[in-house]
Amino acid sequence: MPTVSVKWQKEFFPAVEIDTTQSPYVFKCQLFDLTGVPPERQKIMVKGGLLKDDADWSTLGVKEGQKLMMMGTADEIVKAPEKGPVFMEDLPEEEQVVAVGHSAGLFNLGNTCYMNSTVQCLHSVPELKSALIKYPHSGRSNDLDQPSHMLTCATRDLFSELDKNVKPVAPMQFWMVLRKKYPQFGQLHNGVFMQQDAEECWTQLLYTLSQSLRSPGSSENLDTVKELFGVELVSRMHCEESGEESSETESVYSLKCHISHEVNHLHEGLKHGLKSELEKASPSLGRSAIYVKESRINGLPRYLTIQFVRFFWKRESNQKAKILRKVDYPLELDVYDLCSDDLRKKLEAPRQILRDEEGKKLGLKNSASKDNDVKMADAEGSSNRSGESSLATSDEGVPTDKETHLTGIYDLVAVLTHKGRSADSGHYVAWVKQESGKWIEFDDDNPIPQREEDITKLSGGGDWHMAYICMYKARTIPM
Repeated sequence: MPTVSVKWQKEFFPAVEIDTTQSPYVFKCQLFDLTGVPPERQKIMVKGGLLKDDADWSTLGVKEGQKLMMMGTADEIVKAPEKGPVFMEDLPEEEQVVAVGHSAGLFNLGNTCYMNSTVQCLHSVPELKSALIKYPHSGRSNDLDQPSHMLTCATRDLFSELDKNVKPVAPMQFWMVLRKKYPQFGQLHNGVFMQQDAEECWTQLLYTLSQSLRSPGSSENLDTVKELFGVELVSRMHCEESGEESSETESVYSLKCHISHEVNHLHEGLKHGLKSELEKASPSLGRSAIYVKESRINGLPRYLTIQFVRFFWKRESNQKAKILRKVDYPLELDVYDLCSDDLRKKLEAPRQILRDEEGKKLGLKNSASKDNDVKMADAEGSSNRSGESSLATSDEGVPTDKETHLTGIYDLVAVLTHKGRSADSGHYVAWVKQESGKWIEFDDDNPIPQREEDITKLSGGGDWHMAYICMYKARTIPM
């Protein structure tokens, strides 16, 4: 790299290196650091003409030790008053995050948008961050494998980095540990890391955290991830042919929105997802028979995750194909009619209080007693598996003096979208609601403010970004 001297006004800079692999604009940025003259105001004479930002160094013939002349005025330095304004750039990084109103973006490390969008959605859950902060830095429980421990630590550290930074963060450590724990995310094609399925990344990460954030020796937070995301389902299995009937319960981390020609709305897709047919052995018939499985929600989480089943395996092309059909989804989702009779009974009182509160806001008379005169809490409290009350906790995990009840009503707080025709190609982006109520589109390292009314337009029907995973936050009532 040649070294030149630069004369500017009465100043003289004897040894300024030129990186000839970079554009002259980079050289101008170096001079900006030295002189305070912004690149657009710099006039540098080279070969009888002015140095252009995009010129080719090889054609300019700049030699070692050459003297260059620069003209231009620096930004005016105004003497600050004793208590002058504090500029955002001068604030500590953590305070800049608060001033900007959102955390940092994530650099794409090579087809890692599926991972970045997953991280941004889960990072928006304050209770998950609180649980990760409490996770021990060293040591792990005997039943937890080392890669799971490392991935949990990497998740905690990456969440912390995102909260502290305004500039984009490179999730290198997290990515390395994710690939160690789940080698499928390290698949290469022609020496390049392949695009992966964001829903698979989401599921695997939550599964790992469900193992590591479980505290068997403690009476509280027995299973943090199940408490936050687990949906308890009760299912009835019925065989029309034999008349056999049985029931079972299971816990899942997301509900499926099945997409068919009849499905135009999320609610219809959820109903389809809770009813299915399967073939299994019938004891009374002594052979396989068709059973109808109908499920109902018997326990609700703090955060309800819904996956749009947009991808299916296409045998002809031997790859995942995508259903592009438009399926609308709401900002406010009520799952009451998808719940079991037992859970509906438990939701009735909180829902009445919620209706009364909303009625009061509209100036209507309150039909509930003064004992029920409570304010709504936007899902700050915790709830047990059936939707009954339990001790509320703040985001920091500090117990409060009120208990909360779920209402079965949820507010949209994050959408993970996919653009393209296949799950293993295209582009993933996260759209996340901030605590201020503003929405930010996290397109890898580029956070972009969005209007709320545009969030529900990501419903499909073309080649634009369409919802693949929606995350809703429970609206609860403190009692």
